[in-house]
Amino acid sequence: MLILKRIVHTTLWGGPKISRLAGVEGDSIGHLYSLYCRSGVSNEIMNGQWRGQCLNEVFPLIKDKVGMTQFEYFPLTLALTEAQENLSIQVHPNDEAARALEHRARGKRESWYFIDAPTSGTIINGCTCHDKEQEASMIEQGQFMAMADTLAVKEGDYVFVEPGTLHAITAGSLVFEIEEGSDFTYRFYDYDRRDAQGNPRELHVDKATSALDIHLKSTARRYDGQQEIREKTYSTKLVENIDFYANESNMIECFTLVKGELSCDGMEVAPGSTVMLWPGETLATDGVQLAFVSKILEESL
Repeated sequence: MLILKRIVHTTLWGGPKISRLAGVEGDSIGHLYSLYCRSGVSNEIMNGQWRGQCLNEVFPLIKDKVGMTQFEYFPLTLALTEAQENLSIQVHPNDEAARALEHRARGKRESWYFIDAPTSGTIINGCTCHDKEQEASMIEQGQFMAMADTLAVKEGDYVFVEPGTLHAITAGSLVFEIEEGSDFTYRFYDYDRRDAQGNPRELHVDKATSALDIHLKSTARRYDGQQEIREKTYSTKLVENIDFYANESNMIECFTLVKGELSCDGMEVAPGSTVMLWPGETLATDGVQLAFVSKILEESL
């Protein structure tokens, strides 16, 4: 197993909830990354033979052994995400758009589990425009708020965002976020926010327009016990109040503690942390109140 050190990411739209939940310092935390494996930034490994090294350094050494040869980096990103303010109205590319726009093989799928629901009771999801002509007109006129449809969500809901869907979580939301390890986010509108230097945040209207599918909308679902929710490339399941967990799959499973206590490999694991379990590995989970298990689906490799 690999126990990963959390990465704190402060943002313009972050807030204090993650600090209280996970015991980290900061009033504007947007992401607490429990698993992030990209060039230049990645979680430090806290145990075992690779202790002190980062996951992006170790993954090339192990990926052949775990059936992930084709990936440059570990293909999932996991985080607690808080929106004290509305996030930008945005879209992610699907695989076809990622190849055309970024010359990369995969786009970006993502899912949210709502630990806290948004204050408004809704998130941005899907488009109000009915055809390409109306879409073009609204984009040309910058009518992105009018273009954005909404989806009602509440605490405990799970929402999957198909690539190409217009979306954004809104103020008050605290979510556990599962996404493909991709950097492609195209912003249509960001409420005219400015960065710490007073500069407007970058928008990507041309790429966002190319990636957008106005017909896509998400739905809100609920986990059914420990039954997996499976998407095209990954699956997740909700784990609550159990004393033992075993990885009975053929893939690495990522066990992410959200609430409660967890001890493994002689270490205390804090909320917002991920433990990567090899097939056949087990955890004694007495004290775990809420956790998630995420993995890449073998058939998607």
